[in-house]
Amino acid sequence: MEMQDRNTIWDPLRKKEVALTPEERVRQWCVTVLAENMKIPMHMMMTEAGFTLGEKQFRADILVYDRKARPLMIVECKRPEVDLTRTVLDQAIRYNMALNVRYIMVTNGLKTIVCRNEKGTCVFMDTVPQYEEMICQQQ
Repeated sequence: MEMQDRNTIWDPLRKKEVALTPEERVRQWCVTVLAENMKIPMHMMMTEAGFTLGEKQFRADILVYDRKARPLMIVECKRPEVDLTRTVLDQAIRYNMALNVRYIMVTNGLKTIVCRNEKGTCVFMDTVPQYEEMICQQQ
């Protein structure tokens, strides 16, 4: 991401060049954070993961999977100028109705909110858990 004049960026998860939009910049930054800081293996993540809720098709910005290929965490990425409001969090919570993950993260690259799904209630976390911790605490 060093070159600011590029109009594409390499997505290591999709293994292709993608358009470098402000949201994509945040998504790729987040993939790096998830891999390096949270120790999530690259092969356990997917960007732009499609799923169905009711009769509608949706795409999660990033899905993290456990070792049995079950969705573990959904990450919703927004452009840096988008405030992380309840509406943004509700979008990820709505997605979770289809995915049933244990962890939900929303980020705009400047601020990040993480919560743990406790029997349908969103419990906000002060720290971002490591991958091994998320696996151990999975229901």
